[in-house]
Amino acid sequence: MRVLIIAEAGVNHNGSLPLAKKLADQAKVAGADYVKYQTFNPSNMVSRYAAKAEYQKQTTDSKQSQLNMLEELMLSYDEFVELKKYCEQIGIGFLSTSFDIDSTEFLTRLGCDIWKIPSGEITNYPYLVDIARKHQPIILSTGMCDENDIESAIEVLKSNGAGEISLLHCTTEYPAPFEDVNLKAMCAMRDKFGLEVGYSDHTKGIEVPIAAVAMGAKIIEKHFTLDKNMEGPDHKASLEPDELKQMVDAIRNIEKALGSGVKQPAESEKKNIAVARKSIVARTQIRKGEMLTTENITTKRPGNGISPMRWDEVIGTCAIRDFDEDELIEI
Repeated sequence: MRVLIIAEAGVNHNGSLPLAKKLADQAKVAGADYVKYQTFNPSNMVSRYAAKAEYQKQTTDSKQSQLNMLEELMLSYDEFVELKKYCEQIGIGFLSTSFDIDSTEFLTRLGCDIWKIPSGEITNYPYLVDIARKHQPIILSTGMCDENDIESAIEVLKSNGAGEISLLHCTTEYPAPFEDVNLKAMCAMRDKFGLEVGYSDHTKGIEVPIAAVAMGAKIIEKHFTLDKNMEGPDHKASLEPDELKQMVDAIRNIEKALGSGVKQPAESEKKNIAVARKSIVARTQIRKGEMLTTENITTKRPGNGISPMRWDEVIGTCAIRDFDEDELIEI
């Protein structure tokens, strides 16, 4: 199955519908399967007392509340209606993460049929129940989680009728330090829970998602922006359009390179077998009837004669004809 690549636009549109459409354009050009946004009602999502994360303080007005920041970054429901239509027109899948139940219900009416649950909502019981009861596929991010958190969320989702569940390994820091990525945990989740796994990346660059695909990730999510220098909380930890395309291209190449897992000669290399391998040849001139020994035979390229793996079978036999030096031995 092809790796599903989600280009995470998130709130990198800065509350502008035209910018959101440009992000969709760039995700399409890069070859992503989906462009994903975030749908929320700020007053339903955070209280007026909620502080910003440290990375948000560093990339936005540090005196501003989280609520005020989100109010500036939101798109209206009407704008999402237009944005989804635009994605359909240009031929890229539309996804959006809801951060409150009202937004989940809106996305349902909008026709969304895949649900991406963000790491911060994995302990939000009523939210999980509401999404599970849509009976549709769910992609569950697991940043900040241990196995017990994941197990509890899966139990809630399954017991309330969720569709197919996939797990995304994630480190919720922006940018995430390489030493905190712990990619092997993705494989451990697959083994423990028996579910399809992927990776939601917050590191700088494109190396880690590519490595995740090589390790078995079936879904990759990566933040991207039009310009890392734009104002807003997530731009600096995002890829720019050319980097996003490089990542997508690299992932598609890794998919091809992974192959079937059956060890056998590839079609492209079969023609090189005779060139690269060796055969048993005459070390010196040999006369008909002369015994073949280590003194008068050796192994040299090309490999279209008797394989050196038959060495013991050839040693001690008599030459069936005269052989010149370097000539392929026949028996």
